[in-house]
Amino acid sequence: MSTPAPLKPGIQLSQVREFAAKNAIVLVLLVGIIVTAILQPTFLVPDNLINILMIASIYVIIALGEGPILLTKGVDLSAGRTVGLTACIAASLLQRIDYDSRIFPDLPFMPLVVPIVLAVLAGVAVGLINGGIVSFLKVPPFITTLGSMVIIYGVASLYVDRPPHGALPIGGLRDDFTNISNGAINFTSDIRLPYIIIIAAVVIFLMWLLLNKTRLGKNIYAMGANPDAAEVSGVNPNKTLILVYIIAGALYGLAGALQAARQGSATNNLGFTWELDAIAACVIGGVSTNGGVGTVGGIITGVLIMQVMNNALVVLGVSVYWQQIVKGLIIVAAVGIDIRKYIRKR
Repeated sequence: MSTPAPLKPGIQLSQVREFAAKNAIVLVLLVGIIVTAILQPTFLVPDNLINILMIASIYVIIALGEGPILLTKGVDLSAGRTVGLTACIAASLLQRIDYDSRIFPDLPFMPLVVPIVLAVLAGVAVGLINGGIVSFLKVPPFITTLGSMVIIYGVASLYVDRPPHGALPIGGLRDDFTNISNGAINFTSDIRLPYIIIIAAVVIFLMWLLLNKTRLGKNIYAMGANPDAAEVSGVNPNKTLILVYIIAGALYGLAGALQAARQGSATNNLGFTWELDAIAACVIGGVSTNGGVGTVGGIITGVLIMQVMNNALVVLGVSVYWQQIVKGLIIVAAVGIDIRKYIRKR
């Protein structure tokens, strides 16, 4: 019985290259985890891994709002400030009644869901305004959201301003609220599944359905790939853009409420530059700044890479100033690589 001829080395090499190209970001994530674990074994302690996933849960919700905007060749620089504003709204309405420094001293006890819904609606309002300006006034998304970023920060500062003390942090949050982000389903003493990760998983599933199984999702990709052809084929560009920004605003509002619950407080400075992390995560995950290319899975991987990197730099004792430099270099490199891909395809 003859033995089969071995595969040619060239074929094996090409297969390896093809696999590496298709799974490059996953490989980067795995390499980052392995290297950090070798340098600092405590990195793989279950509590640290759960902490990474809890932080990533907030950022993935923000990135899933930013991603579809990037798919339409836009950008949203107001994401972080919207998170901060909505966090302040949710926190101010969910302070304990016996807390001395309540924003609204005479506010009665409110059901937990009401302030969270109000925070989401505040994000929707921001998204509607941004989308309307981009769609009907034809102001570029960069300029529109840059302006709204500054305005939202001013609104958040006024909201928490308590003369003569100024914009003080909002504390004294109710336990049922903070439990949303910090509580968990405990399987054993060492294994637990935080509620915030479950919430993020639900959001991920819904956004996957939206982008892959709905007409709106197809329209988003079509507009990013070729706006003129999409409009000729029946896509309403104004309606699509407004819906994209509204969905993003709703996700920012949810992320704001969850972050306020997670840290047990909120300030007008919460969310500062978070949109840059979201944009970087999206681009690292394969979302093209030139529109029309990107997946939910890629966005999730990009967020995980960013959070693993952040946590690795912390556990390795890297200075916070160097952390900012590394993060900036990653953002520039990711966008540069994306632009090079676009130039090659032209």
